[in-house]
Amino acid sequence: MFRERIFDEERFSRGSRRWASFQKGDLKYVILELLKDKPRHGYDIIRELEEQSYGFYKPSPGVIYPTLQMLEEMGYASSNEREGKKVYSITEEGLTFLANQSNVADDVRKKMKRKWSFKSIGKMVMVMREYHALEHLLSYGFRSMDADKAEQIRQIISHAYQDIELVLQE
Repeated sequence: MFRERIFDEERFSRGSRRWASFQKGDLKYVILELLKDKPRHGYDIIRELEEQSYGFYKPSPGVIYPTLQMLEEMGYASSNEREGKKVYSITEEGLTFLANQSNVADDVRKKMKRKWSFKSIGKMVMVMREYHALEHLLSYGFRSMDADKAEQIRQIISHAYQDIELVLQE
């Protein structure tokens, strides 16, 4: 039953990584913590989160930039234009907010560590690289694919899913 839900058309949208994302409202703490380290532009935040998650989470600009804008509107971050890019810094109000919400920020950090720590992280990084390479290949390949090839690929992925499921159950 679970396997069939995995392979519906929703699974192939960019939103398919929901399992790796933050709880509602958590991202602002993570971004403020990153800005506390040093001023950053949005793409730098995206790269840093992808690196911290070992490739399991790569937020889209459509998630990061509205959050940065919200933090700016709340007075927790400010921005300056540098070399054609908007660079964000944490404000005194942002530092105070983080200090006052330290228990929540600590919980978010603990969730991140628990979610993204593995006994054999090197192997998981290699698995995720292969996963992302496959995702990239499929996203470009689908544009010129006919129905027969699409069905062949669906069957291959379905079999791979079953094989991986068995390995995980061992």
